[in-house]
Amino acid sequence: MRILVVEDEEGLADSLRRGLSAEGHWVDVAYDGHRGLELALTGDYDAVVLDVMLPGLGGHEVCTRLRTHDQQTPVLMLTARDGEYDEADGLDSGADDYLTKPFSFVVLLARLRALGRRRQADRDRTLQAGDLVLDVRGRRCRRGGQDIELTARELAVLACLLAEPGQAVAKQDILDRVWDSPGDIDPNIVEVYVSSLRKKVDAPFGRRSIRTVHGTGYRMAPDDDA
Repeated sequence: MRILVVEDEEGLADSLRRGLSAEGHWVDVAYDGHRGLELALTGDYDAVVLDVMLPGLGGHEVCTRLRTHDQQTPVLMLTARDGEYDEADGLDSGADDYLTKPFSFVVLLARLRALGRRRQADRDRTLQAGDLVLDVRGRRCRRGGQDIELTARELAVLACLLAEPGQAVAKQDILDRVWDSPGDIDPNIVEVYVSSLRKKVDAPFGRRSIRTVHGTGYRMAPDDDA
């Protein structure tokens, strides 16, 4: 993989570069947000490892600008903070995954492999519920002919729901299908992604298609316009 690391802690950035290079990856490093954005927009990367707290331009803003420029390279965000609101901010800015410092390098590698696999997997299906259409191969979501921009993780969660329209899908099933190490993930992270999806595929269209099934998980109600 060709990976861009954007991290202002030089010791950590250099450690990541050495470790990822030792694993056979091609690694570029930027130490501030402006340089990171420039490289991410002009380089052909398979993934971006992006710190939240950066000089010049914060990680959330870097990610937002990437998505504004229709740059869909998977982004793994790093932060020294914790909590669902920080995760939600990362998701809203367009990040695909999140790691809180300090983190295991082995876990970082696994997350990057997962992001790489998701770019290649499940590309031969089109899933549909009502006027909501997910082209898995093309990584494109539309409702009523209008394109909806989703992150790789949001696409994967939505695919789980669209694969069984009208049926309850358990949180744990979504974790097992979408995350590589579901046993290490707080199941409530699914709520964060579902909330983000509702803001993108439902609210702008006056829909409530992603329904909560209390005690279980979620189900897709494709024809509910209420």
